[in-house]
Amino acid sequence: MSTVSPSLVVMTTPASDDRVRCSWAGDDPEYRRYHDEEWGMPLHGDRALFEKMSLEGFQAGLSWITILRKRPRFREVFAGFDPEVVAEFGEDDIARLMADPGIIRNRAKIEATIGNAALVREMADGELDALMWSFAPAAIRGARPRTMSEVPAVTAESEAMSKALRKRGFRFVGPTTMYALMQSAGMVDDHLEGCWRAA
Repeated sequence: MSTVSPSLVVMTTPASDDRVRCSWAGDDPEYRRYHDEEWGMPLHGDRALFEKMSLEGFQAGLSWITILRKRPRFREVFAGFDPEVVAEFGEDDIARLMADPGIIRNRAKIEATIGNAALVREMADGELDALMWSFAPAAIRGARPRTMSEVPAVTAESEAMSKALRKRGFRFVGPTTMYALMQSAGMVDDHLEGCWRAA
């Protein structure tokens, strides 16, 4: 690994990968794949966004790579994040999930995921997608960030999204968590200047 600037790194792998990436991608192969193939790519669909909301909620207070490594197990035990199924989870399911070392065993977050699934189930098809995407900024905000310190943790849009979701009863959807979702779901593009994924 050789440093290009404080915010960008060149990653060299056995596959002769010399792409310049955002520094947060580090040298973990799964993190680089996530950066290259998922982060910042427009994501649509109620089920996909419910999964994203759930995983971002589980991430609160932890590193994203922890969640990313556990995502296959999360998908398995939460029925592929199908809101119709998750909304029906009861105390036995909560006990099962609390005993599973393959996920984050936080009762409040598990219960919030189940409760949020029930709320999604009550919405019309496509309503969650439309609601969340309604908070995507209409225009790119000036120059692309050059360092991670220039990337905001919260924006007016993420605060508005959080407020709208909380008003409907959703939990673990604070403005910082929702801005992380906006970044990962491609509602905003925070790839740093010089990153190969930067438009």
